[in-house]
Amino acid sequence: MPRNIDIKAVIPSVDAFIPKVTPLADQGPFELIQDDTFFSCKTGRLKLRVLSTGEGKLIFYRRADKKGPKESFYLHLPVSQPDVMRDLLAMSYGQTGRVHKYRLLFLTGRTRIHLDNVSGLGHFLEIEVILEENETTETGVTEAYRLLERLEIDRSQLIEGAYVDLLAKKLSTAVGT
Repeated sequence: MPRNIDIKAVIPSVDAFIPKVTPLADQGPFELIQDDTFFSCKTGRLKLRVLSTGEGKLIFYRRADKKGPKESFYLHLPVSQPDVMRDLLAMSYGQTGRVHKYRLLFLTGRTRIHLDNVSGLGHFLEIEVILEENETTETGVTEAYRLLERLEIDRSQLIEGAYVDLLAKKLSTAVGT
């Protein structure tokens, strides 16, 4: 199963980080508008990602919900009818959340750097270091921390969990007040 090292951090704004990320990138930025719908899944996370082009992708992933770099195992499959797939999965497993985001994608070697503006949450940096089949987790973690240092991200900015978790917490806090 493919795997990467994933890390997320809160940033002041996407615009403020474009000049920091651009000199590190081999390619990009690529603009993406993503609509991620999450479904109940006992063994990890299952989401359907729909791009503004209408293309869809079903993604399963498993990773720890902790701050800092973490290993993520994932599989994905192109979906030609994402609206039908969303309905099918929602009826079968139950929808647990939805995340809308504007993303700038930069590529630096084997690493993807995302600058995300997440609706209802704010601005984030995400780093994904793609690991080779027999490569150690520690190698990817070291690379992720190196990038965080170059981008002047303090460890206090790191977040745990996924955007869908942060949105759920925000909603439960708003409802509880």
